[in-house]
Amino acid sequence: MEKYNGWTNYATWRVNLEIFDGMEFDHYPTDDELQELAYEIVLGDIPTTALAHDYAMQFMFDVNWSEIASHAYYVEAKEA
Repeated sequence: MEKYNGWTNYATWRVNLEIFDGMEFDHYPTDDELQELAYEIVLGDIPTTALAHDYAMQFMFDVNWSEIASHAYYVEAKEA
């Protein structure tokens, strides 16, 4: 898979940019916490039977959550 703007792939870059960029955490988030938060933000009240839900899930499946967590850790540590 080809890197995108220095990130693992387009999905990872886009989710970090659109959801987590500028977000402040009161602790170092785990990849599971970030994934859960992103799913809540993106999927919200979309019914699981909706086509949009399927597309969003497939897109989010490609995200490298541990890369975003490492980046969040780095940003928090740098600002501390």
